[in-house]
Amino acid sequence: MMKMGVTGYPPLTFRALCLWTGVPVLWLALRWLKVPFYVARKDWRELFWLAVTNMIIWHVLIILAVSMLSSGRAAILGYTMSVFSSLLGVAFFGARMRPVQWLGVGAASVGVLLLLFNELTNLSGRPLGVLMALSAAAVWALGTQKLRATTMATSTLTLSFWMTFMAAVVLTVLCVIFESSQWRLPQARNWVAIAYNGVLIFGFTHAAWFTLARGLPPVASTLSTMMIPVLGVFLGALWLGEVLHWQDWAAVALMAAAISTVLIPGGRKTS
Repeated sequence: MMKMGVTGYPPLTFRALCLWTGVPVLWLALRWLKVPFYVARKDWRELFWLAVTNMIIWHVLIILAVSMLSSGRAAILGYTMSVFSSLLGVAFFGARMRPVQWLGVGAASVGVLLLLFNELTNLSGRPLGVLMALSAAAVWALGTQKLRATTMATSTLTLSFWMTFMAAVVLTVLCVIFESSQWRLPQARNWVAIAYNGVLIFGFTHAAWFTLARGLPPVASTLSTMMIPVLGVFLGALWLGEVLHWQDWAAVALMAAAISTVLIPGGRKTS
């Protein structure tokens, strides 16, 4: 959907439109659920940095990477976040992983490499896109760890609303500065992608992800995202005619194995 949205359309402008579509959806959700919008003054600085690491840098870099790379492979690079997050958790946030969970991280890493196997030649010709996607993944991983470690008593839905709003403002400024000369009315496929991202991704999925990231052990929440690049590759094959290879099928098995390491008995006992 992201690739369809940025094809023939300025990527930062596309993402800004998606974010502004999601803001009123989240606003209505908070009103309907009677969740307060209030954030204590002392928490705004931390909230800002959560928005920077979880939303702003991720969305700026990954949407630019998607415009440079194939859709499935951009997803693969972006969702190396799970590997970065696991390593950052152990190195800087006091997380501990059982041996089986290290195997899960290893399986996920090998799966990513397999999915990239047939794209290495193409990717090597787009180093900026690759660097953007990997940088986005690393910063998002840091943001996930910071979100999990936050002591703010604010509702996750409230945090999601304000982070989305902040990201929308920043993306708007960036697209005015860098893309205003390219502005035009979106085509039908662009509108479909904007509506999909605005309503489903920013209006629901982001809030659901933040809830899982705050409530589940880091390995459980991050490794579960490894099905996303798998879906990206296979939906790219279905919609865009990309050819699948044996490495893609092997990667599916490895991703399933990685996810299973946080679902087997005892897999949630991560401190």
